[in-house]
Amino acid sequence: MSERKCLVCGEKLVGRIDQKYCSDHCRNDYNNRLNRDSKNLVRNINNKLRKNYRILDSFPLRDGKTKTTKMRLLDKGFDFEYITNLYTTKKGSTYYFVYDLGYLPLDNDYYMIVKRE
Repeated sequence: MSERKCLVCGEKLVGRIDQKYCSDHCRNDYNNRLNRDSKNLVRNINNKLRKNYRILDSFPLRDGKTKTTKMRLLDKGFDFEYITNLYTTKKGSTYYFVYDLGYLPLDNDYYMIVKRE
């Protein structure tokens, strides 16, 4: 039977037969290297979604909603291109959501910010 070695550093493995790494450091290093290529795109999108969420969350809500202007959102750095889902009501209004916080475009560049219950 051949000697088992750590996939990252080549150290001899002692212990479980299905063990692949000699330490948590090597396991994390291996997985970080494995996912590095695809992570940049995902990381950038998640950062934009997180920023949009924080901006929507910065507005105090009364009864689960509030109103603001498009300029206030843009001034805070809100990017209207990044949302997680849409919700269309029976009346045809479309809400744009970033996780559980969303907004509804109103007339005159106003937006109603809502929290999904």
